[in-house]
Amino acid sequence: MTYQLKHDAIELLKKLISIQSFSKEEDQTGDVIEAFLKERSVFTFRKIHNIWAFNKHYDPKKPTVLLNSHHDTVKPNKGYTKDPFSPIVEDGKLYGLGSNDAGGCLVSLMATFLYFHEKEDLKYNIAFAASAEEEISGYNGIELIVPELGPVEFAIVGEPTQMHLAIAEKGLMVCDCVAYGRSGHAAREEGDNAIYKAIKDIQWLSTYQFPKVSPFMGPIKMSVTIINAGSQHNVVPDRCEFTVDIRVTEQYTHEELLETVRANVSSEVTPRSMRMRSSSIAETHPIVQAGLTLGRTTYGSPTTSDQALIPVPSLKLGPGDSARSHTADEYIYLNEIEEGIDLYIKILEQVVC
Repeated sequence: MTYQLKHDAIELLKKLISIQSFSKEEDQTGDVIEAFLKERSVFTFRKIHNIWAFNKHYDPKKPTVLLNSHHDTVKPNKGYTKDPFSPIVEDGKLYGLGSNDAGGCLVSLMATFLYFHEKEDLKYNIAFAASAEEEISGYNGIELIVPELGPVEFAIVGEPTQMHLAIAEKGLMVCDCVAYGRSGHAAREEGDNAIYKAIKDIQWLSTYQFPKVSPFMGPIKMSVTIINAGSQHNVVPDRCEFTVDIRVTEQYTHEELLETVRANVSSEVTPRSMRMRSSSIAETHPIVQAGLTLGRTTYGSPTTSDQALIPVPSLKLGPGDSARSHTADEYIYLNEIEEGIDLYIKILEQVVC
């Protein structure tokens, strides 16, 4: 059975690679995923470009585990030497846009879902969701359908982790900041330079260390990534805009971080969103312990995913390597997909059977 599941998963991934599915443009890959499940007698649900399904013997009295990954991609890196939409296999590698992030995870989780789909007497219901807009943290992705899934006890989010257990993930808060001054002529002692005010704030942001450090993800990281000021060389700018990327751990809420930043800088600070929360699952959780018994290791992930938008304990786990994500000539090894399916099944069997 697993041989056929693995074969079908790889063929499905090839088909998905060949279809453009940038964020917000996932309608065609959604159609393919929906058809793939229906061909295997799975009753599906759809909302915009999100597809989901439940195991055949769903019992509302039982807890539910969610298996989730996404089918949108970023736009291809300009350094591609291969056609990003041609699923080419060379030396055991399947090349193509989205192959590693997160197509391999998506089809592996789908195969795992199908393995359990018709089994009776499971301790858990199993829900599978192929979500959209993950790459842009869009509002019409997993966040849109979580209310449709019913009570979920925990989730496995498919992202490339080399099948190791990312039991914690940093959240994200992006803040737009404005330092205000007063314009004047650069040749005279006029004005109040907004750039100099911004520099003081940027200096604080680049050196401040929040006292509480996460045991799995380390310290909070703040990075100024964009700056814009001035109109011409001889005018003292009265406004300097800059953007701060703040990687959040479970040690602080977004609200606590925002309060600290505002208390220490003179610039106006406006968060774009407070949605992308840090996420985690206890090392003692049965699904984590199941992975540990199979020789997997735990770690904290610095990158964000749909975990941030799933309001239950979640484990990030999948075939592939995050270092390949968003790179030119992206690829995943075929044996990573095959081994990923085996490991997903073995880990879940310890919990749901």
